[in-house]
Amino acid sequence: MDWTALSVSLRLAAFTCLLLLPVGLLLGRWLARARFHAKPLCEAIVALPLVLPPTVLGFYLMMSFGSEAPLGTLWQRVTGEGLNFTFTGILLASLVANLPFAVQPVQRAFESIPPNLREAAWCSGLSPWQTLWRIELPLVWPGVISALALTFAHTLGEFGVILMVGGAIDGETRTLAIAIYDRVQAFDEAGAGAMSAMLLTVSFLTIGVVYGLAGRRRWRRG
Repeated sequence: MDWTALSVSLRLAAFTCLLLLPVGLLLGRWLARARFHAKPLCEAIVALPLVLPPTVLGFYLMMSFGSEAPLGTLWQRVTGEGLNFTFTGILLASLVANLPFAVQPVQRAFESIPPNLREAAWCSGLSPWQTLWRIELPLVWPGVISALALTFAHTLGEFGVILMVGGAIDGETRTLAIAIYDRVQAFDEAGAGAMSAMLLTVSFLTIGVVYGLAGRRRWRRG
């Protein structure tokens, strides 16, 4: 087991979930409630990482993070460091790649709240903020848990985007998925199998959490 690569993967997944949680809540709630002509376009942009090949997404992110690109140039002027082949770079890439996993479950959860429930809360004297905190968030909590679980699991297993942006620097950008690939290349099937089994277990448990929450929601509605 490559514990260093596992540490990088866990750190990357934790930071990705932490940073995407408020983004998923705000963007998911806005997309669920907003009504405008360009809404399908916004939803398509959010979902694009789901259908775009990881190497293609990674290539565009790598070019955007380069020293000649506006984003890369700005970052280098502010911090004095580049983005490519750094942990910060793969974190930003992970945020983009996992955006649909953080937004879509939350959006569907907010869409399931009847509009008259918010109206009743307002008529009872609750402010929009109090309605969100005391009424809406408890109802969408299963969607938030699903979003966090999917984001965490997908980050652990992400390969193409991370490899394109970060390479395989030990202790910095070499994640567990990349370590598995390296072990296969070195014909270390036992090491690759052990690490693959860990990712398989995490993925299975994640799917179990998601389906368990979905079944619990259907049972409550029934």
